[in-house]
Amino acid sequence: MTEPLLEFRDVSRTFAVHQGIFGQNDGEVHAVTNLSLSLFPGETLGLVGESGCGKSTLARMAVRLLPPSAGTISFMGRSFAETGEDELSGHLQMVFQDPFSSLNPRLRVGTSVAEPLLASTSRSERRQLVGEMLARVGLRPDHAARYPHEFSGGQRQRIAIARALITHPELVVCDEAVSALDASVQAQVLNLLKDVQQEFGLTYLFISHDLSVVGYMSDRVAVMYLGRIVEQADRSTLFGSAAHPYTQALLAAAPVHDPAGRNTRPFLEGEMPSPFAPPSGCAFHPRCTQAMPCCRDVLPELQEIEPGHWVRCHLYGA
Repeated sequence: MTEPLLEFRDVSRTFAVHQGIFGQNDGEVHAVTNLSLSLFPGETLGLVGESGCGKSTLARMAVRLLPPSAGTISFMGRSFAETGEDELSGHLQMVFQDPFSSLNPRLRVGTSVAEPLLASTSRSERRQLVGEMLARVGLRPDHAARYPHEFSGGQRQRIAIARALITHPELVVCDEAVSALDASVQAQVLNLLKDVQQEFGLTYLFISHDLSVVGYMSDRVAVMYLGRIVEQADRSTLFGSAAHPYTQALLAAAPVHDPAGRNTRPFLEGEMPSPFAPPSGCAFHPRCTQAMPCCRDVLPELQEIEPGHWVRCHLYGA
């Protein structure tokens, strides 16, 4: 069996909450809790969930922008804790949601794209590599002399993709990479991501709240709720026979073009509980239409209900 490229093992991440004029510690926010997840070479793993569920925290831990509070994260079989940042800096890259804020407005585009190469190439080599990469993402080499404000949102995201690809990484984390773009531009950028994945052999962790985008891009999909994975399966299984009530509610809420094809499942009501004080038992039980008494007290385990289909729900208990 192929070894994972990136693996989370019982990873948690908490943030201290400081309040008052003296900044005293007033507790912790549980952003990610005991999460285990694997990404395999060449695949796209989609990660979906509501805002505040911990997706972006997970993304930042995947590229070492945040350390885990507990658990281990391994890349190519080596733990982050045992690997220097310089050893992995070119192998892990990220494309952020807002391409304007992720690019330095004071730097020319060519300088921003070339920044990961400063320690390993000459100026002439960088100029050539930047021109080639800008052309690969659908821009012109002479665009390297311009500033970010001179481009549209879609063009800026292409620049961000060029910067992520310039080191030829193994893993690219896309954190809501197309959510700020118009629908037509989204399609162009998604197709670009698919094309460069095949060309460079990339592995994607693709984070989005848009289920149609996740369905188009992903090989496998993981659904996250309040810091935990509640369902994970390949794309066709999850979209065709979702098992967790939360996943079913997300799919029911997704817009459809044909009124006759609307989902008859109940829509998701209420808001996600605060990660500062998560509910006991199953965190989804206050919003779940199928909640049972045990859901309020006992945390369900993530279990495999069929090959490759994992669910965290008491409905599927032994």
